[in-house]
Amino acid sequence: MITTDFAPGSPCWLDLGAPDVRAAAAFYGAVLGWDYEPMGEGEDVEGGMFRKDGKIVAGLGRLTEEGARSAWMIYYSVTDADTTTQAVERAGGTVRVPPTDLDAWGRMAQYSDPLGGQFAVWQPGDTKGVDLVDEPGSLSWTELYTSDAAAAKEFYGGVFGWQFSDMELPGGGGTYSLITPAGLPEERMHGGLMEVRKEDLALANGRPFWHPVFAVPDCDAAVAEVTENGGRVLMGPEDAEGVGRLAVCLDPSDADFVVLTPAQS
Repeated sequence: MITTDFAPGSPCWLDLGAPDVRAAAAFYGAVLGWDYEPMGEGEDVEGGMFRKDGKIVAGLGRLTEEGARSAWMIYYSVTDADTTTQAVERAGGTVRVPPTDLDAWGRMAQYSDPLGGQFAVWQPGDTKGVDLVDEPGSLSWTELYTSDAAAAKEFYGGVFGWQFSDMELPGGGGTYSLITPAGLPEERMHGGLMEVRKEDLALANGRPFWHPVFAVPDCDAAVAEVTENGGRVLMGPEDAEGVGRLAVCLDPSDADFVVLTPAQS
């Protein structure tokens, strides 16, 4: 489970880079029941915050990087962004955005892992992270698809100290590795990684990619909103034993995410 105490190495923030901010706001408002709060006024606002029941659940910004695809960026909490940057470089990763102060809110940096998977870190200041997690309409899991699970474990384990536990997927679907922050018990696991074929990474031109999993009260209803509002469904809805009912989706700009109605415990 993800919690808002944001232990080091756990997901604490996420934001979407979208070519059309207003269109993205309307889409996720329909699918996840989010309200959009622009940071400023006028037609040229570059982004803002998504809220659910008044609580911040994600950020939204205009996609400006040349040649970049629209995608969700997941941020992991760290105590020192400079130390993390050094660990990323030692482990063979690339610094995309060096540690940068964002006023009193905190400090951020963005990276690529050795195979090109993009992720980010947040060193908290006044802002620790999002206000709501693990509830309907909020982040409940993070997931990496990669062509080399062993290399991913070595890299992220070295950078964050993550603990991994493997489980076999039913029907010969391969191995899924569960991720838990360093030193925490398994009930605090926050995500997973899975090895897939290179051709299954076409969304990111063959590079690994992270995506968020959002909890929803009704997976089928959320999927209906996805398709009615210009998105697509890549897989599902389908039931996963012990996990719940889920679907892998794309928004109208092809940013990927998962909607999940958790299994009743």
